[in-house]
Amino acid sequence: MGVPRAELAGKVAIVTGAARGIGYAIASRFAAEGAAVALSDIDVAGVENAARTLGEDGANVIGVGGDAGVAADVDRLIQATLEEFGGVDILVNNAGDVTTLRHFLDSDQDWWDRLVRTNLTSHYLCTQGVAGLMAAAGGGCIINMSSGGANRSHRGMVAYDATKGAIEAMTRSLALDLAPYGIRVNALVPGLIATNPAHLEPAARKLRDETIPLGRGGTPEDLAGPAVFLASDDAAYVTGACLVVDGGVLVQQRSPQVEVFGLDKFPRIPGSRFA
Repeated sequence: MGVPRAELAGKVAIVTGAARGIGYAIASRFAAEGAAVALSDIDVAGVENAARTLGEDGANVIGVGGDAGVAADVDRLIQATLEEFGGVDILVNNAGDVTTLRHFLDSDQDWWDRLVRTNLTSHYLCTQGVAGLMAAAGGGCIINMSSGGANRSHRGMVAYDATKGAIEAMTRSLALDLAPYGIRVNALVPGLIATNPAHLEPAARKLRDETIPLGRGGTPEDLAGPAVFLASDDAAYVTGACLVVDGGVLVQQRSPQVEVFGLDKFPRIPGSRFA
């Protein structure tokens, strides 16, 4: 994690899916960078506990339970943010379902509708809820959460990958629609991020790490710095972009385990991390 430099001082942010994992890491870093943050999550007890933990460390935060895929809950989240902080400068659309696996031949419409509502409709509702406020205030920043599944494919995750591809298309279209109002819209593309590495068996962790060019699995904190960049004035001329944060996974044609020129052929350099 980088050293906080008050990059977001005076800003107000909403982060959905913030009870744990990537959302919590981003909310925590935003608060450390000086932002007031409204954390939201469908896990009411979890998000209230997350906000309480950050507040005990001096962060200016609130926790609001609710489903980002339900319009009434989104309205309540935005209203609570306005009442507590007076505005919204940054929205991070992080809420999503990454755990529901099902082969397409075993699928049904309920499964499809649930993934679309959780992963895609949530982005629409939250963005629609804050975009007018941001426009009236002279600008803002929206960060959507995509996945490698937007451009590559997972087995057993047809609906998930479809929503992530839609999120990237939505990001580009929103960037064009909202640019005249000073609102920037970008997306983060996480790679193999373990929200709780302790849950991985050592063999599974080793296999995962060997698949990643940088040699280790990602952590939620790996997304926090890039999110700060996209939300900060340093990214004032960046919109419609999808920033990949995956340790190099998507740039490789083959995984190291099946690569023609394997890691065993790489030169060992004394003093380097690959000695």
